[in-house]
Amino acid sequence: MPTDVLDRADLLGHDAQFDLCAREGRPAPDGDGTAGGLAQAEKRYRHGDIRRHVSLVRHPTDGPIPVLKMLQTNACAKDCYYCPFRAGRSFRREAFTPDELARLTDQLYRARVVRGLFLSSGVVGHHDYSMAQIVATAEILRTRYRFDGYLHLKIMPAASDAAIERATALADRVSVNLEAPTAARLARLTGTKDINADLVAPLRRVAAIAAAAGRRVSRVTQFVVGAAGESDAEILGATARLYREVGLGRAYFSAFRPIPDTPLDGLPPEDPRRQHRLYQADFLMRQYGFEAGELPLDAHDNLVRGVDPKLAWAIRHPDRFPVELNRADRQTLLRVPGLGPGAVDRIVAARRTGKLRDPGHLRALGIATARVLPWVLLDGRAAPRQLRLAEVEAAEGAASA
Repeated sequence: MPTDVLDRADLLGHDAQFDLCAREGRPAPDGDGTAGGLAQAEKRYRHGDIRRHVSLVRHPTDGPIPVLKMLQTNACAKDCYYCPFRAGRSFRREAFTPDELARLTDQLYRARVVRGLFLSSGVVGHHDYSMAQIVATAEILRTRYRFDGYLHLKIMPAASDAAIERATALADRVSVNLEAPTAARLARLTGTKDINADLVAPLRRVAAIAAAAGRRVSRVTQFVVGAAGESDAEILGATARLYREVGLGRAYFSAFRPIPDTPLDGLPPEDPRRQHRLYQADFLMRQYGFEAGELPLDAHDNLVRGVDPKLAWAIRHPDRFPVELNRADRQTLLRVPGLGPGAVDRIVAARRTGKLRDPGHLRALGIATARVLPWVLLDGRAAPRQLRLAEVEAAEGAASA
């Protein structure tokens, strides 16, 4: 592999890390992407930074897998005010040809360093040029190299129907980053994107193409949190609409960090707790059956920073508790603080063989009783409570003050 290709891979791999739509962790030192495999690949490529550009993503059937994150190019004609790659900003611009990037990915795949590729790009040239480069890279991988690994392709703003259709046919997952929940909020982040025509419409098109072809192609998006003055209610409302209307798989939330030499350089960074609470609230909508309008908000329409949103909901609905663990249905159990989908499944299974009568039964099921016991009954009896509601309410009040 030529040294200049590896040098560009280091730069464009680093720049791809700004997109969170393909990052759930770092590969473990063994398993796929083994320490030996990485070392072998690095020796072969004479390049010690390959592992920096590999992230774990959750495959729908195989669990976490290592995926190469890469940009086709970091050159961009868009003016996004928060973005390090915005037009006019002075920094080193580079690009891969489809042949180069497909070959690099195939070699990493054959060396068992990665099992997939996340590919994004800046927007350059004619509105479909960058999309065509992404599609060409994917086509070379799938046809020339017979690549059967995981492909996550970024859909460029305002991509043509033909390009979207081809990307959908090649990819396992596609993403379009909305960045903001409404047109008015997006106008505070860029003057060159239309939220409906450029961003939401491609997501709708992917959903229609995948349904017509009978293919399972996941769709995801990302929001920049805290740069446009948006509230959590706006973000969660937009996310819920995307789940309903375009079958969105999930949303990612990126707490704003000012980048030097950008128009938003002077803004303060967003509190990372806000990003964390949005992920928790989103999980409640996707996995627990909560509606966006149910999630407790403060006077500014934001989630309470200091309290888990599920706990905050329980505090505000004392009429729903305590819950009898031996009789409650699955949806009711999912509303109990401290019970996740796995714990609820174990409780439902255990009830088939006998009643749950004491905290020891819960501990035997791997359930953290300290969080659960204040909200439940065990065969009609309340266990000694390790946490009083008054104490939790005081914590919530302090967090929202």
